[in-house]
Amino acid sequence: MGKLTHLNDKGEAHMVDVGAKSVTERIARAAATITMEPATLALILEGGVAKGDVMATARLAGIMAAKRTPDLIPLCHPLALTKVSVELTPDPNRNAIDIVATCKVSGQTGVEMEALTAASVAALTVYDMCKAVDRGMTISGVRLLHKSGGKSGTWNAPEAP
Repeated sequence: MGKLTHLNDKGEAHMVDVGAKSVTERIARAAATITMEPATLALILEGGVAKGDVMATARLAGIMAAKRTPDLIPLCHPLALTKVSVELTPDPNRNAIDIVATCKVSGQTGVEMEALTAASVAALTVYDMCKAVDRGMTISGVRLLHKSGGKSGTWNAPEAP
């Protein structure tokens, strides 16, 4: 188990100094799932939600959230993201929408928090746009799927059972 990097020798929270790290291409992919009533998913897919196009709005919200991550997570570094994509895939068999966010940067620190924030906010946006018809939606499975770049190299989440 490694040392927590956001705590100094006194146990106080601090922003990590990444100044000595090499600039490398860094990529992170994160996921989230929102599960709902079958009628809610049908309404989304038919374009019948009163607030508008749920999938397009959630995609844009996720992209915007990735760009605002250092404003939301206190110890995150502001990054000049070179790519953010948010994919929403409906799964009628599970009455769910699976969300995968990918972030990329050439920098001195990783983009895991940006990808996780993008996936989370996209799911929250689906909830917000559909809560009038389905307050029982569930957001789950927020997790890092992949990260690459930097000294620690590549990491992939284990396959789900």
